[in-house]
Amino acid sequence: MSDVPPAPPVPPASPAPPVPPASAPSAASAQPTDRAAAFPAPPAQAVVLAGGQGSRLRPYTDDRPKPMVEIPGTGLPIIGHQLAWLAAEGVTDAVVSCGHLAEVLQEWLAGASLPLRVTTVVEEEPLGRGGGLKYAARHLPCADRPWYATNGDVWTRFPLREMAAFHEERGALATLALARPRMPWGVVETNEFGQVLDFIEAPPSPYPVNAGVYVFAPEFTPLLPDLGDHERTTFPHLARERRLAGFPLPQGAYWRAIDTAKDLTEAARELAAQNPA
Repeated sequence: MSDVPPAPPVPPASPAPPVPPASAPSAASAQPTDRAAAFPAPPAQAVVLAGGQGSRLRPYTDDRPKPMVEIPGTGLPIIGHQLAWLAAEGVTDAVVSCGHLAEVLQEWLAGASLPLRVTTVVEEEPLGRGGGLKYAARHLPCADRPWYATNGDVWTRFPLREMAAFHEERGALATLALARPRMPWGVVETNEFGQVLDFIEAPPSPYPVNAGVYVFAPEFTPLLPDLGDHERTTFPHLARERRLAGFPLPQGAYWRAIDTAKDLTEAARELAAQNPA
């Protein structure tokens, strides 16, 4: 008999509240640095990929798409946090690419008081992450301007203007944010003789991971596949040409991908720790 506890009950989707100004669960969005201020025109448009089924978040995603799952204790779905953050970073227009249970997300967006203009597009058939980006990018207001993109399951805060300046300085066609999430296991430290020196609980990953937040030059858009994953096609090609950059998230920046019910619990715990009653 399994000792896994039953899944928690799924609360009904709540009415769309006003989206508050961005507030960080950890460090607040940093003030623009001199380098970021020198960037001539940070992107004012963004794409949010919100079409995934979120199968690992069931039962929460049985009646809503993954970006509509609420962070416990905040009263706001993941996408509400994202849009508030994007607006605080100077984004005025966002295109939200919908798929699974698109009508639930569209209804919430239509009823929320949003801090920026939002357009939704619906993938009639799954296009993959690269195809979804390309399809949504066609609906951005300024095809000749750079743009941000973010996966719809990421809850983060860091200075996007600084990332845009980093992207511009390197002449990149695409720049991805790099995070070092904590490993889910404890590790054992040994010396050259095989003697155990220490036990370290959930250390940061020794390798950076793709944080699911991007800056793209306008010339990048045609390089995306019509169908498929840009991380398997476009990104490796740009990496070979040294046109792909990686921006390490600043020290103290908050980042978490919401993939499982455990991630929701951890996010709520982290929020409570940083906002004690």
